[in-house]
Amino acid sequence: MSSKTQQILALNAFRPQADGSGLSGDVEALVARRAASFGAGSVLFYRQPLHVVSAHGATIQTFDGKRYLDLYNNVPSVGHCHPKVVEAVQRQVALLNCHTRYLFDGIHDYAERLLSTFPAPLSNLAMTCTGSESNDLALRIARMATGGMGVIVTETAYHGNTFAVTEVSPSSYKVGRPPDHVETVPAPDPARFGDDLAGGFTAAVEAAIAALEARGHKVAALLVDTIFSSDGVFADPPGFLQGAVAAVRKAGGLFIADEVQPGFARTGSAMWGFARHGLEPDLVTMGKPMGNGIPMGGVVTRPELLAQFCERFGYFNTFGGNPVAAAAGLAVLDVIAEEGLMAHAATLGAHLTARLDDLRGRAPAIGAVRGAGLYIGVDMVADGAPDPEGATRLINALRERQILIGAAGRLGHVLKLRPPLCLTQEEADRFVDTLERILVPAG
Repeated sequence: MSSKTQQILALNAFRPQADGSGLSGDVEALVARRAASFGAGSVLFYRQPLHVVSAHGATIQTFDGKRYLDLYNNVPSVGHCHPKVVEAVQRQVALLNCHTRYLFDGIHDYAERLLSTFPAPLSNLAMTCTGSESNDLALRIARMATGGMGVIVTETAYHGNTFAVTEVSPSSYKVGRPPDHVETVPAPDPARFGDDLAGGFTAAVEAAIAALEARGHKVAALLVDTIFSSDGVFADPPGFLQGAVAAVRKAGGLFIADEVQPGFARTGSAMWGFARHGLEPDLVTMGKPMGNGIPMGGVVTRPELLAQFCERFGYFNTFGGNPVAAAAGLAVLDVIAEEGLMAHAATLGAHLTARLDDLRGRAPAIGAVRGAGLYIGVDMVADGAPDPEGATRLINALRERQILIGAAGRLGHVLKLRPPLCLTQEEADRFVDTLERILVPAG
């Protein structure tokens, strides 16, 4: 069993030297084309990469005609190729698509609908094209408002891939570590902090503030993904973030809630992950799930913070909030409401978690089961210790049985389940039944 921290792109990654033999002809040809065109920047999942050709709902179809149950992709948040989103995008792209220095109804309709889901003080929206751009802008606003540069993130955080955002994404580093103005804290793991998780996490953030100040860095922000997805998925107890946020604000910093992954009803109890903790962030960032995969992102904040930033720099994003993106975003909000996806995430998530907890009693390889709604983490263990190699084997065994999941956590030993919100109970049960057949031998 490995105790080495895993870089995020290494989790369940295809390794050409180790995995390149035995590929089917179509996959082998595409892998070669990928390597020739994209070089070292090519990243693929699974020991046997997938050659995908279509998708619908919570399934993906490959070139050989197989259909895979998708428990991994949160970007098509309301389902792959949801007909309402497809129709909205097709209609709008045939009518108008331009930058946002013209007036058109769609983006205003979208902004008003979206902002109505936030606490009233968070009443301004800046549109971007990706979550990375959103987090980059949020950091710039926080630094302008506070006069500080220091940022506190968790040890295995991932917040995107611009220059500034990579600096606050420790899991992106293959070598080295984040720069001097970034301080990391452990993930809010009960295994680390025990029964007083809230107190322990608050103390860790207070220590991070002190460390930054000792190095001459005023704190600008605490930036967390409110489901702590890349850290291994940590949702409970509700409210545990409050003390940490209060400590940062006492030090003059702001709280940035990264909602790219937990947002848009995924956690089941509210539209946004921060609401689970009874918090009102200073800045909220969103990404491609808001458009069901259409390049779309945004930052929601208080008007005074945005105005202060714009007095110095202004902000314009040519295609952030373009008419096609706005149409997709409106359709996503419609689908969440019309199909009751928030309540569905709560109900189905509880069912899936209960079944996994039940299976844990018969499968020693399963450790803790955590999460909220349809964002669930499952520890894989061996003799009570984290088992990243076992997690990788299991993920690929599930892929062979046409079920797709991902990995997370500092060691890469956590199964990460974040399916499209349209997942059915039958599909959820298929996953658990398959998992049981792998982990609990018959007889």
